[in-house]
Amino acid sequence: MNTLTLSKVKLALDPPIVTNEFDEQIEELISAGLADLGIAGVNGENVEITNPLIRQAVITYCKMNFHEPDNYERLKASYDEQKAQLSMASGFTTWL
Repeated sequence: MNTLTLSKVKLALDPPIVTNEFDEQIEELISAGLADLGIAGVNGENVEITNPLIRQAVITYCKMNFHEPDNYERLKASYDEQKAQLSMASGFTTWL
């Protein structure tokens, strides 16, 4: 797991996570977010977490699924929109 990505996600959560107590859970969420984007056709196995658009979608996915956020519906709508845009953008999809 990219430690830079892990630290960015931890800081983006509300409240920010400053311990290593939840690292395994957050790493699983990052992997699940990437897999979910892959299912939608976003670069499949070649998804690059270093791309800022993909990284932001993964961060939103993690915020949406970490514990029970008060703003789940807003985060879900935001993530779904990011995923839809990525799945339709050339250069981000596996579609021919």
